[in-house]
Amino acid sequence: MILCDTGIIVAVINSSDNYHVRSVSTISGMKQRLITTQACITESMYLIRDRSGWPGQQALIGWLEAGFLNIHPSSPNGDKRACALMRHYADAPMDYADATLVVAAEELGIARVLTIDKHFYAYRIHDKTHFEVLP
Repeated sequence: MILCDTGIIVAVINSSDNYHVRSVSTISGMKQRLITTQACITESMYLIRDRSGWPGQQALIGWLEAGFLNIHPSSPNGDKRACALMRHYADAPMDYADATLVVAAEELGIARVLTIDKHFYAYRIHDKTHFEVLP
């Protein structure tokens, strides 16, 4: 499994995005399952609606329905951990969607993340392990 951040989702769906070609190229070669969080889906739906309208949102809905992109469910402990991470990385800053991806990495034992967000170079899994940032 590979974690998938909001920026990659938006870039693949929005053909006018600066990262579109690179993101499509990266995802098209993926053989592993892509997983994200509800917070990233919410953030993606908002940004896609703003940039690509309903057709873009339909594309993301199709990804979810087809199982191309899977959602890691949040938990009460995970939500608390996400809040603690946001406090810890307040200078980065870390938003809630990014925090939920770090929590998912910790819970699932995943260190690979698809993102255009440079903050993931600073974030640590269990406060010690670096992410492998793709593309």
